[in-house]
Amino acid sequence: MLPHLSPDEDDTAALPLLIFAVTGMGGIGKTALAVEAAHRARARGWFPGGTLFVDLRGYDDDPATADQAVLALLDALGVRDRDLPPTPERQYDAYRELLSERRDRMLLILDNASGPSQYLPLLPGTDHHRVLITSRDRPDALPVRLIDLETLIPGDSVALVTRALHDTDERDDRPAREPGALRELADLCGHLPLALQIAAGMLRRRRRRDIASLVAEIRDAGDPTAVLDRGSPGTDMYGRSLVLRPVLETSYRRLSPDQARLLRLLCLAPGAETGTEAVAALADLDAESVLPLLEDLAARHLVTPVRRSNGTASAMRWRLHDLVRVFGAGVVAGDAGLWEEGEAARERVLGFYYRWADAADDRLRWLPGMAEPERFDDRAQALAWLDGERAGLVAAVGWGREERFAGAAVRLAECLGEYLSWRRYFDDWIAVEEAAREAAHRSGDRLDEAGAWNNLGLALRNAGRVEEAIDAHTQARDLFQATENRYGEGIAWNNLGLALREAGRAGKAIDAHTQARDLYQAAEDRNSEAMAWNNLGSALREAGRAGEAIDAHTRARALFRATGDRRREATAWHNLGVALWKADRVEEAIEAYGKSLEAYRGFEDWYGEGQVLRNLAVAHQAVRRPAEARAALLGAADAFTRANAPAEAAEVRARAAEQPE
Repeated sequence: MLPHLSPDEDDTAALPLLIFAVTGMGGIGKTALAVEAAHRARARGWFPGGTLFVDLRGYDDDPATADQAVLALLDALGVRDRDLPPTPERQYDAYRELLSERRDRMLLILDNASGPSQYLPLLPGTDHHRVLITSRDRPDALPVRLIDLETLIPGDSVALVTRALHDTDERDDRPAREPGALRELADLCGHLPLALQIAAGMLRRRRRRDIASLVAEIRDAGDPTAVLDRGSPGTDMYGRSLVLRPVLETSYRRLSPDQARLLRLLCLAPGAETGTEAVAALADLDAESVLPLLEDLAARHLVTPVRRSNGTASAMRWRLHDLVRVFGAGVVAGDAGLWEEGEAARERVLGFYYRWADAADDRLRWLPGMAEPERFDDRAQALAWLDGERAGLVAAVGWGREERFAGAAVRLAECLGEYLSWRRYFDDWIAVEEAAREAAHRSGDRLDEAGAWNNLGLALRNAGRVEEAIDAHTQARDLFQATENRYGEGIAWNNLGLALREAGRAGKAIDAHTQARDLYQAAEDRNSEAMAWNNLGSALREAGRAGEAIDAHTRARALFRATGDRRREATAWHNLGVALWKADRVEEAIEAYGKSLEAYRGFEDWYGEGQVLRNLAVAHQAVRRPAEARAALLGAADAFTRANAPAEAAEVRARAAEQPE
């Protein structure tokens, strides 16, 4: 978006601000935008008096002072040598007097300003002209119209590199031949125009090499700035620096000690975005103390605030540009003291995540009679917190591959399975459990490893990778047996039975669920016994033993009701309905489905609701109720959509379209 610099009187009346500021992180393209805006404005005749441009070098080691800049401006206005006033005060007077006398409107560009002391003395003493300031810092010293620049969207990044290559050689077909590599290159450059410009220059010089070779070089290095700066020509056609790391270093050096410390620690945070509370844990500060520091970093375009829907300060999230994150992590890695400070910060944020993930998980699993979990009053609050922190939680479990964090990561992973299953984030679930399994194995904790194998099996089965799930649950069962943990063995048998049934091995599934049921009964765990009965019923139904299945689901339903587990009672009602349907007791099946729907809706279990409605439609079709069947299918499509199950939603929607209205 170009600054609105039109000098029309109507526009000026509507927009009394005559000073504009283009702000953004280093390398974002502020100067390029300002120059382009000036060219277009001149072409439209908006500034017949011309444009004055001065580079204040605000972030260089030797920035220009206002006194130096005014000399350059006077020179551009034709005042030099003997005509130049002898003192700075008189030079400023002469500068403003010349501008006030100019009848033709002018545009003054004060480029690369780092603070008010550079640009305030240079403002015209008249409202006849317009001023455009570019800066990495938001100018708060005077009222201006701010234009905050962000990184390019992926499509524009790809277009920038493609255009740069074609400008040199229109026959360069690498962008067309390697669209995937070009997109990855843009991602590695963080969609930052400066980085993309350097990458394009490297590709021009490597005319005979493909884009993928540069991508591989950057990926292997782990630090895009190192590769790009090494391949940079140094300066552009205007003599401006074309290197990334110095741009980041100058911004970092201008921070106060507290700001610099917070930026370094934030660069170590897991996930692309971090909530205010998690940042406070990293920094070992309270939220009230960390928030002003985060706002200072945001004003310098080193972090980007991302507001959540409730708009509270504690719910605010903070995002780092990828290149800033790599730079900050590099600063920490290069200093032993900073490294140890960073490791302690990571331990704190892991502790923070575990405490609240554990409380949220307790709320999701809560049954009447259990102790009330900390912080979260209901499931909605727990889910909202987990939704907001999901990326960081998943990334933090990945730290378990480091010995120092293995135990904490395994504990955190244990808190996430119920949530990730509920939300159907199966890829995240698999990643979490694989990291937990590796961490437990490395630390030699066989019981934790067994639990991680079991949870990995659940994630794999839900993702449709049934044979892998069978292997995982078998590993879990064997480890639980080896450690003589009978309760864990029961869990593994039960889940192994589920995977075996999905693989079409109903007979083996019956044996597995029977083993689980017996172990749970011996442990006097009625809720787990109910789960085993419920799953046994499904296996019996698959084996064609509908009568026994009805009895098993009825037992499960009664046990779930006795323990107050309404959600699993809904599952038992649903499975009972399926068994009744198999036994040709259709009206009873419809009644059971209705009971299940009532409970699922109370929990906002959209996937469970979709499954029940899909089966309810089949039952209505069997008794020739097409309108009811169609309504059930449409309801199922809506529920599956809410549950993040697009394939199931499309399937039932297509079936609904085939039904008569």
